[in-house]
Amino acid sequence: MATLKEVQTKIGAVKKTKQITQAMNMVATSRLRNAQIAMNGFLPYAAKFAEVLGSLAEKAGENASPLLIAHEEVKKIHIILCTSDRGLCGGFNLNLINKANLFIKDSSGEDVEFSFTCFGKKGRDWCRKQKNKITDEYIGVVGGKIDFNVASSAGSIIVEGFLDGTYDEVYIISAEYVHIAKQVPLMKQLIPIPPIEKVEEVDEDAQFMAEHICEPSPEELLEDLLPRNVYSQIYKGLLETSASEHAARMTAMSNATKACSDLIDNLTLLYNKARQASITADLMDIVGGAEALKG
Repeated sequence: MATLKEVQTKIGAVKKTKQITQAMNMVATSRLRNAQIAMNGFLPYAAKFAEVLGSLAEKAGENASPLLIAHEEVKKIHIILCTSDRGLCGGFNLNLINKANLFIKDSSGEDVEFSFTCFGKKGRDWCRKQKNKITDEYIGVVGGKIDFNVASSAGSIIVEGFLDGTYDEVYIISAEYVHIAKQVPLMKQLIPIPPIEKVEEVDEDAQFMAEHICEPSPEELLEDLLPRNVYSQIYKGLLETSASEHAARMTAMSNATKACSDLIDNLTLLYNKARQASITADLMDIVGGAEALKG
């Protein structure tokens, strides 16, 4: 059985760990609130943007822009991998990396090359370990205040790469924020831009939606808006990944704090047992000494 001093030392160490996990939980909660505000503020814009883009694409046709046309052969696939810079968030980063790893295994074939744009240290470190080609890396973006210029800069490089034939397909892997307790790794094709969902037909009794006249033409508008759609999808993925990271860390630190409390209770019980055993042993020595003196 451990000595009283050893048990006391363990209890003190676990109490300090509990203080750290509680502080990290509070920090993650505060950052999650800010990330949710940014994410919820952008999602309505992204939804309306997709609606307008779908209407223009329907008028212009499938061949209105090279960003809508798939290449004949897919030999060069580019992946935008969004992870966090720090750990201590459970299996958050592992789920995203496994999503990328599974896609590579399923899509690998003869002469198929993969390249990565990494947002976050965890994804970059994994790519380096697996010796995957990294074309760009952005560190210190996910988890803090995300600027749209970062998404547009990365997106413009990727769009140019698709147009000049450097990439045949581009995908983004990010986290989908469902709620605080659930974050799902999501993989989405960015380029060529998949068919945009049309707006559902309204009922006869619903409000009439007027036909819009496009000036300039839908083709000219798409030429400008389709790259912006790529930028907005990247920005949306970064916002949701950031919120998911804080939610996962908050949950992980909450579970760690609870585990520390349980461990403190078990160590306190062990300490009381060891202390009682020590007292009993001392009493036995006293009683034994007294009996010896009587004899």
